[in-house]
Amino acid sequence: MREIIISIAIMVGMSPNAEDKRILNETINNIQDMREWMIEDKCQGVINPDYADYYIEILNDSEDYLIKYTD
Repeated sequence: MREIIISIAIMVGMSPNAEDKRILNETINNIQDMREWMIEDKCQGVINPDYADYYIEILNDSEDYLIKYTD
């Protein structure tokens, strides 16, 4: 029982506070904007499609990690 209480206390202590969540949400929004720009640049031929796909993949992964962290 003591171990469960300690585990819960650690998890509560690790959860982001309101300011942290706001910053994380802004970061997620920035990543989403960057992904849209990269898709548009790829369509316009501004960037090599292979590079664009790589950057988009990394942005997707980063967004997923942040979303999992904030939930």
